[in-house]
Amino acid sequence: MNSLAPARGVLAIDAGQTGIKVRVTQGGTVREEIFPGILTHEPLIPQLAAIARKVLAGGDTTVASVAAGVSGLTSREADAAALLAGISDARVRDVRLAHDSTTSFLGALGLGPGAVVAAGTGVVTLAVGASHVARVDGWGHIMGDAGSGYWIGREALDAAMRSYDGRGPQTALRRVAEERWPDLGRAYIELQSSSERVSIVASFAADVARLAAEGDAVAQLISTRAGAELAHSVETALRRVDAEDADVCAIGGVFGSAAVREAFATHLASHAPRARIVEPLGAGLDGAAALADLPAQHPLAADLSVARG
Repeated sequence: MNSLAPARGVLAIDAGQTGIKVRVTQGGTVREEIFPGILTHEPLIPQLAAIARKVLAGGDTTVASVAAGVSGLTSREADAAALLAGISDARVRDVRLAHDSTTSFLGALGLGPGAVVAAGTGVVTLAVGASHVARVDGWGHIMGDAGSGYWIGREALDAAMRSYDGRGPQTALRRVAEERWPDLGRAYIELQSSSERVSIVASFAADVARLAAEGDAVAQLISTRAGAELAHSVETALRRVDAEDADVCAIGGVFGSAAVREAFATHLASHAPRARIVEPLGAGLDGAAALADLPAQHPLAADLSVARG
């Protein structure tokens, strides 16, 4: 991982839906703050600009570069020039904006080749080879995110309703669902009408992990399938960048499940035997900071939006 030049201040932003982490590095000092998460139903750039202005207004902060990794960033939203204009601070001369899969990769593996799968409520896998990059999944809970917390929670609720109907085996997941919705026959109405339905569904992933550890066969099967899906995404991404012999990092809350981790490792060993699972070097905020010094020739540089004042 490149070190930040001590003469230049950097404001790094790791922006997700559950929280926005900020780090200001200037000279030998480091200051970190946490803000509420980004609102997906509102324009992104004004939210990031507001956070940057608030941080820059505090104390005698001197920042020349702002570097942000953003969850779910689309090509339409990746406009570093608009962010630079929104910050509107003469001290800021360089702005870099990237999808959080890029900053997760840099935080976990640095500049080398390999793959990072980040699995929380959603999931995205990014692989970097010698000359190009491959992103796999990250297509949201409706069209993708296989093996994610939402995917696991959706499978848990499906199993609960199959048990309720008599279409499937008995499972303690039914009892867990009934704890939230005592009248399970009306649960779908309440869930579909909730503005928080995605996070509610994803919250059942924790119950799947717990019940799998306790021996519930249905929860164990869901966990095994989730691990296999996540490994399949990694295997696919490595193949696309011709880097089958590379390091792999598995990060995010879903991997807190021992059953998912075991299934992931087993599937990867079988289908990508030359890949090596390693511990991450750092986190997404470290990767956001690294954007400020990302070499122009690095494969990930092509996915950055950069603006200079």
